[in-house]
Amino acid sequence: MNWFARPILTAILGMPLTAPLALASDVSPTITVGTQEVGLTAGYMFSHRLTDLHKTKQHGPALMPSWMITLTDPIGDSWYRGQISLGAEMVYLEFREPFLTHGVGFTPRIKYTFVALGRVRPYAEFAGGPFWTDLGGRIREEAIEFNFVLTGGVGVSWFLTSQLTVNAGYRFHHISNAGIAFPNLGLNASLPFIGFSFYF
Repeated sequence: MNWFARPILTAILGMPLTAPLALASDVSPTITVGTQEVGLTAGYMFSHRLTDLHKTKQHGPALMPSWMITLTDPIGDSWYRGQISLGAEMVYLEFREPFLTHGVGFTPRIKYTFVALGRVRPYAEFAGGPFWTDLGGRIREEAIEFNFVLTGGVGVSWFLTSQLTVNAGYRFHHISNAGIAFPNLGLNASLPFIGFSFYF
């Protein structure tokens, strides 16, 4: 291949890769009050045994579809400039130790999204609500199947287009029955995740 043809071929082959990046770099998403977001998030739990009394080493995949609505226009004038959104999330967890068991819950969710960086938007979130798992009653940390799940975390959304984002981040999960029954040591886990959202 001569010196003239090589750069032309390289440019042609690279066009499909560079075009989406160029398009994404031009994105300046505008999220206004009332904008809705539907998303799907998946991750994997890694247990934290915080005391000597915690013996169960639960781990497994997680799946979390969600819906949210933007409540505010951007607040603030500095790096913390952001928007508040509120919504709900379904939580499905599969526990692979010490038994193959499952859990499902429903959690109201609140999120603060930092908007100062344009199409790259970090956020902090918190969610909590009722949670049922057949792991309860079979381990020393949980006496009953009905519990609550609390989660807090941080993440970042990257706008591929003005309506579509790829999301990645970390959550800390806590599951317990709020003292309804004993023992109630609770289960704690880290949950790194990845997902996508669509805004409309």
